[in-house]
Amino acid sequence: MSKVSSVIVPYAAYLRVYEPLAAFPEPERAHWTRYARRAERPTYQDELRRSLADLLATPPVAVPAHESADAFVLDVDGVLCVCPWRTRLRGWQALEELGDELPGPVLDAVLPPVVRLEAAQDYERWLARNPDARPWIRTATWQVPLNWFVLVSDEEREYDKGTAEDAPVLRYRTPMVQARRRVARGLRTLRDTIDEGPLIDGLVDVGRWLEEFHPRSLVELDYGGLVHTLPAGDLEGDHSAADVAEGIAALRRGDGAAAGEAYARLVERWRAVRDRRSAN
Repeated sequence: MSKVSSVIVPYAAYLRVYEPLAAFPEPERAHWTRYARRAERPTYQDELRRSLADLLATPPVAVPAHESADAFVLDVDGVLCVCPWRTRLRGWQALEELGDELPGPVLDAVLPPVVRLEAAQDYERWLARNPDARPWIRTATWQVPLNWFVLVSDEEREYDKGTAEDAPVLRYRTPMVQARRRVARGLRTLRDTIDEGPLIDGLVDVGRWLEEFHPRSLVELDYGGLVHTLPAGDLEGDHSAADVAEGIAALRRGDGAAAGEAYARLVERWRAVRDRRSAN
């Protein structure tokens, strides 16, 4: 299952939902309407720098004191769509998962127990007032979860090799209706052909998350900082969504050998990233 986090390291990928302005109630809709008119808006790199700066403070700031008023903005076929950062909410949710990610002594050094306890208490009080809250962004460190690739197709892949000044970009964008349809089809195939496990559980979880949003939303899978973990040639040749789709199609027609070959390509492609994670 992916982590929903504002405690971000540079090597992170993102799954984002951009909702049309009509999906937001007032006065939030008016805020995003004004926000979208700005000539300049922060990027995901700005969000990353702010999060890292909070962790370097003394004492470290596990979760921002106030919710972010920033968002990512896209024009989708003439409809303005926004993806709120919700950095504070994502930070709280990430803290619940950190115990599974870091050894105890490392976690205590990064975020002392008293800091984590205070943040957890703040979240409990906030959640009591906002029981239906959910983030528009999911974050996964050192990987792109395989279940994310089920949402997109190779034809939606966008790759820019970058320049000396700008990093490469690798992302997929798909309409919400397509993403939900692919989740449903993928789940049917996986449940018919393999045992319950992390892939199915992860796909169920992300499918439930997608159901929380407006049907005319846009879903974006962004490699984010993971572009720095793959050599340029490997990044350009990365068609992981196609391999996942091929593997599921092979399972659907009962071709276990072809499904195994597709999975083997994915494992080999991401081996370098796993090795780098272990080195760190």
